[in-house]
Amino acid sequence: MHEPTTALREAIEAHVRALELERGVSPHTLRAYRGDLLTLTEFVEECGAEPDPALLDLELLREWVWWQNEQGLAASTLARRTSTMRGFTAWLARTGRAPHDAGARLKSPRADRHLPRVLSRAQVDAVLDELAVRASTDDPVAVRDLAIVEVLYASALRVSELVGLDLDRLDAQRRTVRVLGKGAKERIVPYGLPAQRALSAYLENARPALATPASGAALFLSPRGARESARGVYALVSRLLADRGGSGPAGPHTFRHTAATHLLDGGADLRAVQEILGHASLGTTQIYTHVSAERLASVYRTAHPRA
Repeated sequence: MHEPTTALREAIEAHVRALELERGVSPHTLRAYRGDLLTLTEFVEECGAEPDPALLDLELLREWVWWQNEQGLAASTLARRTSTMRGFTAWLARTGRAPHDAGARLKSPRADRHLPRVLSRAQVDAVLDELAVRASTDDPVAVRDLAIVEVLYASALRVSELVGLDLDRLDAQRRTVRVLGKGAKERIVPYGLPAQRALSAYLENARPALATPASGAALFLSPRGARESARGVYALVSRLLADRGGSGPAGPHTFRHTAATHLLDGGADLRAVQEILGHASLGTTQIYTHVSAERLASVYRTAHPRA
């Protein structure tokens, strides 16, 4: 079975051919370059972003690096792949396939920065308070934005799962959402009262204001009434987190990382968190135990008089 052809995949193949013809790169190295770059197509599919090289941006590429890091890749492999990606994005800009070099400032995680970005509870509260103030104006997009972030944090969804939600996936009575995750696997994820209130306000007032005859059953709509895209959610979260502290990318996965860590901090069972996240392997979920341990150690060092 052949992989579907996309503009991004075609650009990768063109880049590899250019390396062969212009620089005489060996077949072995070309295979490595192609393999490194094709992980980006896997990530784009995972997060629901557009497979268009002209739409690549630094935030998406940072999420790609973090996504690989979560899979336990060696630092040397990550460094090589990041270097390969910088060469690719520079070539995209140079050949007019992209408006700018999206990867010019892309870096591998430092050895002491290998864990995903996690917001503190105070930071999450500040973000949600900011959104609530905007939503109080009854602007439909602001009301929608609050509902999006509440659901992201409440249910630890992947951005592709969030934008793929339809209206019939919500069960307001049980406060659960049916999510279609990786590998077309369905799971049921709970959400809390704040998310329920934000969703109710959105569904009662904001969504009808945004909807058009072409909106269909999509839960979250763009300002033009189409199904909201992963890129739109990336832009929203990136703006919200731009001036807040922390290392690592500032995309929608930040709320997924944060929700998982806060669940474990609050005493949730690791296997329950695995179910909520939709991880096939418990080993993937275990990164959050390390995050929790690091946060605990940081608090201890700051607060204990004999730390």
